[in-house]
Amino acid sequence: MISRDDELVAFIDGLAPRARLMGVDLGTKTIGLALSDVERRIATPLETIKRMKFTPDVGRIKDLVARYEVGGLVFGLPLNMDGTEGPRSQATRAFVRNMKPLLPLPILFWDERMSTMVVTRTLLDADASRAKRADAVDKMAAAYILQGALDRYERIAAAAEAAEDEAAFRSGLDMDTPKGGAVDEEI
Repeated sequence: MISRDDELVAFIDGLAPRARLMGVDLGTKTIGLALSDVERRIATPLETIKRMKFTPDVGRIKDLVARYEVGGLVFGLPLNMDGTEGPRSQATRAFVRNMKPLLPLPILFWDERMSTMVVTRTLLDADASRAKRADAVDKMAAAYILQGALDRYERIAAAAEAAEDEAAFRSGLDMDTPKGGAVDEEI
C-alpha cells in the first residue's frame, strides 16, 4: 500500500513546472477554494462558491482552473476524529468521482480534520464579525488544507535533500581515505 507521503510526492512531482494547485473545501452549502503560487509554497484563499447544483458548481471550478492555470486539485477529506471515513467523506469522494470526467486533473485527498475549527478560532481571535467570518471561513479552510499539503511536501523534500547530502558526504570520506585507513598529514 502506498503511503500518504509517497502519494503526495508522486502527485506534486507529476505536475507541470509552475502549475498551481487549487485547494478545495467541499461543504454542503459552500465550496471554499484556495490557490497556490506557481512555486507551490504559499496557499492563498481565493473564493467561496455558494453551492447550487453540481453542473454550475463544477463549471465555476473549471473556469477558475483555466484562469489560474491550475495543474492539480487538493480536496479536503473530512475524516472522523478516529481517522475513519464517514458520510461526508463518501460525499466528497462521490463529488470528485462525478467531476473527474468533466475536469480531468490529478486529485489528492488531504485530511481536513479541524481545519474549519482552526480557521474559525483564528477569525474570532482577529475580532472578525459574524458576517465576515461566514464569508471567509470556507476559502480560508481551503487555504489551510492546501498549505498543509504544501508544507508536508517541503518537509519531505528537505529530509530527502539532507539524506542525499549526508550520503554524498559519507561517500566523499570513503573515497579520500587510503586503503590502510590512515590519511597522510602534511606539516
